[in-house]
Parts: sequence; structure tokens; C-alpha cells
Amino acid sequence: MARIEADLEDLNARARLRDAAMRLFGEQGFEKATIRDIAEAAGVSSGLVRHHYGSKLALREACDEYLVKEIRRLAEETDVHVAPAEVNPVGAGLARLGPYQRYLARALAEGWATEVFDEMTRLCERWLEEADRARTDPPFADRKARATLATAMALTVPVLYQHISRGLGVDLATPEGAHLLAVTLLDIYSHPLLSPETAATMRDALDKLRARTTQSQ
Repeated sequence: MARIEADLEDLNARARLRDAAMRLFGEQGFEKATIRDIAEAAGVSSGLVRHHYGSKLALREACDEYLVKEIRRLAEETDVHVAPAEVNPVGAGLARLGPYQRYLARALAEGWATEVFDEMTRLCERWLEEADRARTDPPFADRKARATLATAMALTVPVLYQHISRGLGVDLATPEGAHLLAVTLLDIYSHPLLSPETAATMRDALDKLRARTTQSQ
């Protein structure tokens, strides 16, 4: 029994350190947040940071790994083919990742959390693979490129959380905010700004411009 309690305490200490690190990395940035600050915020000794993670960089990598797991769980739980009427996937995502919004925003802006971005891109590729089967026109760009840009646009929500909440007139963390965001995204995705014909014309113009630019070099 004592061994089990010690193991549980060890796991709790790891989780507290991870959560404290995500909060301080989000508030202060990776460089400014110190191991001592993280340990103090977690209520443990500084030595436990190295005991559990080895270094501050390894701790940050553990934070990213945790978010990747959360994103995978969220994708499974909010699969629209499983229970489309039982859950708002946008609201579920905001609720699950909301506590890590500052961490995610700073990580993305500063160029880390690459595993998080790549995992979301992989999930988007899977979604596009299915969507492409229903397309009547060939895509302008390959699936990886489209998934990368779609992921970047989706991740502007945590980065621009305050601005989006202000623009919508409701906090995204509330059920009303999550509903409005989901409905707005549905409208945008289901009613593209350009018709296929207009997009094709613009694509031809871009190709001609690139050809002229190449010839002049």
C-alpha cells in the first residue's frame, strides 16, 4: 500500500510540474520561466524537476506530448461520424484545450510546439482525404499543403482568443461563445467566398504571373 501511495504521489508531482510549466511558459515564455519558478508553482522542490524530466527543455517537450495526446482523444471523442448530434466539437475543443490557451498561443508564436502543430496537420489531412473524394474538381495544391494552411488558420483561435471573443461579442469559453463560433465556422466552410469558376480563373492568372516572373529572371 505504501508503495502504491508513493507511486501515485510521484505521478501527481509529475502532473503538477507539467501543469505549472505550461502555465508559466504561457505567461512568461520558455526562456524567462525558471525551473525554480516552476517547482515553486507546483509546490515541489527544484530537484524533482530534474528527477522527473531531466531538463527544462525535456519538460517543455513533455508539455507538448501531453497536448498531442489530448488532441488525439478529442478527435476520437468529437468524430462527427460517431455522435454528430451529441457534442459540439468546437465547444469540446475549447473546453479541453482552453486551460492551455496561453501556452499554445505563445508556443505557436515563438515557433515551438512542433509536435502539436504536426499532429493537428495529420488529423486535418485525414479529414481532407475523405472530403476530397466528394470533390468534382482537382485540388490546386497537394493535401499536405492544404492541411498545413488549414491547421494554421484553425490555430488562430487560441492565438487570437481575446480578439475573436471581442469581435463576436461573447467569450469563447462560454457555451454561447462556443455555439456562435461553431455556427460561424460551419457557414464559412459550407459557403466558400469564391466559386470554383472564379477560383480557376484566378489560378490561371497566378500561373501566368509566375511564368512571366520566371522568364524575366
